Amino acid sequence: MDSGRRAGRPGDRDEQRAWSWYDWANSAYVTTTGTVLFAPYLTSIAERAACGEVADCGRDLSVLGLPVSPGSLAFYVITITTVLSALVLPVVGAAADRSPSRRRLLARYAWTGAAAATAMVLVAGTNWQLGAGLLLVANVSLACSLVVNDALLCDVAGPDERDRVSSRAWAFGYLGGGLLLAAELALVVYAEQPGGLATGWAVRICLAGAGLWWAGFTVIPYRRLHDRPPRALPAEDEMPSDSLVRASFHQLATTLRDLRHYPIALTFLAAYLFYNDGIQTVIVAAAVYGQEELGFSRSVLLALTLVVQFVAFAGALVFGRVAARLGSKRTILAGLLGWVAIVGLAFVLPAGMLAPFLALGVAIGVVLGGTQALSRSFFSQLVPHGREAEYFSLYQACERGTSWLGTLVFGLIYQLTGSYRPAILALVLFFVVGLVLLARVDARLGIAQAGNEQPRVV
Repeated sequence: MDSGRRAGRPGDRDEQRAWSWYDWANSAYVTTTGTVLFAPYLTSIAERAACGEVADCGRDLSVLGLPVSPGSLAFYVITITTVLSALVLPVVGAAADRSPSRRRLLARYAWTGAAAATAMVLVAGTNWQLGAGLLLVANVSLACSLVVNDALLCDVAGPDERDRVSSRAWAFGYLGGGLLLAAELALVVYAEQPGGLATGWAVRICLAGAGLWWAGFTVIPYRRLHDRPPRALPAEDEMPSDSLVRASFHQLATTLRDLRHYPIALTFLAAYLFYNDGIQTVIVAAAVYGQEELGFSRSVLLALTLVVQFVAFAGALVFGRVAARLGSKRTILAGLLGWVAIVGLAFVLPAGMLAPFLALGVAIGVVLGGTQALSRSFFSQLVPHGREAEYFSLYQACERGTSWLGTLVFGLIYQLTGSYRPAILALVLFFVVGLVLLARVDARLGIAQAGNEQPRVV
């Protein structure tokens, strides 16, 4: 183990702050590229490839011989990306549990994704294929890095600290993403003025900037987090092997067999799969919905996302404080009721009316950061000791690996109806199913099943 990298203990505030920097680092990509710019930009590239300079020609792309609406392309690419992630993430988690340096794994995945994100500056003209490929690499790499980062929460924070540490880190991430987005909003607004930089170039510069931000700030957790030796696995899980990949698949198979011994954790994962699928689809679809259905410009969408970022910063902190009193499960349930109301309001929102659109963005910001941050800390209480990364790989598989149904449904309904309104309304079902399943989770029993220390409130 490197000198200066000796294992710290949960409760080390310096290490907790170092860990929180990765939320700051990757939020720039999630916010600028994943939420605001890339789906509408890829849609415009695909429309140009299908129609040339003719607007709304009604022609489809031909993708492997199949007709694909340019307006649905980004959602299909995200669907393929998330299904691929579902196959990769459990192996990543198994390898991370066996690795002597999780911080190195975190950095490698992060820098691979950041390189793909930065290369999006090259996507131009009609080259939607390059954009789709880079989106796939960046999103899969991000998901792999988050598996490792989420597992590190169990190393840096004790049971009674995790809601606070996770909420503050999530809030810190929204603050970082918001600050970069503010600078990029100024660039896009300037580009839309007469004599300004071409809008396409402005978007591409913003995409590259998000990738560089992600890469640069990942250096902080890489340098400041401590290495910890992998915890001893149960005797039946040990196998002599000269192949980390082979050993990882063996551990994965064992974990999937043993998952039946943790039915509460399994129920939570099912709930999270549904409600997070709804959240992720709203995040991805918001910019396209605002631009194509409600008629707002790219600069307005950037401004709204900026509002959401800073409101979510406060929302995550408030949710963390509420969870300290009421417990994370009750607080998440309240957040899901908020999501149901938000999606219903989005369906009836009039086109072109800015004030209601901004009010809806504020409501999203209030519930967005809190539900995600507390879901991470709540699940950390349910995972068995020594297998944090592998179980968080299942968690990330629900977040980014198997959360493909929402984007698929959204894209299909748009292709069938030609309207994004029924597509957005369909997402209510995901929140309702997730809420019902989460209500069935017995948190105390789940923590006991995992053999973990009981926190004061949960």
